[in-house]
Amino acid sequence: MADTAPRTPVRTLGRKASYVSSDGRPSGRRHPLVATAMVLPLATLLVVVFGGWEAVVTQASSVGVMLGR
Repeated sequence: MADTAPRTPVRTLGRKASYVSSDGRPSGRRHPLVATAMVLPLATLLVVVFGGWEAVVTQASSVGVMLGR
């Protein structure tokens, strides 16, 4: 029964294509600072729009009270 569904060349090609970008460089992990720079504008917008700063302060103070500070 193992021979009824062999691995197709399309899957193999798809895995190689996801590893190497169109210019031949590996598309690996980003540097943490680059990832942070990409996320900060959206995070700031979400905090402003949804009032997240008050939620962060409230949670931090609750944790501080639980820890006895």
